[in-house]
Amino acid sequence: MKEKYVLAIDQGTTSTRALIYNKETNIIGKGQKEFTQIYPKPGWVEHDPEEIWDTTLNVIKKAIDNAQISASDIATIGITNQRETTV
Repeated sequence: MKEKYVLAIDQGTTSTRALIYNKETNIIGKGQKEFTQIYPKPGWVEHDPEEIWDTTLNVIKKAIDNAQISASDIATIGITNQRETTV
């Protein structure tokens, strides 16, 4: 059976990260990209949901390329965010 991997997506306050782990929990691929911060008024921060989606796809592809695997080699995906973002 071909080895399978875990994809972890971290949706942070200023960027999105994707990490691919092997069965020994070593990071074998990663991608990271910042996204635009929108300040409509003092103390408020907003984000463009389409930019978050595009950024997420971009870093996943980068992590897969970096790991030199294919998407079908990923067994599971974990997602974390900064709690106030939902798209």
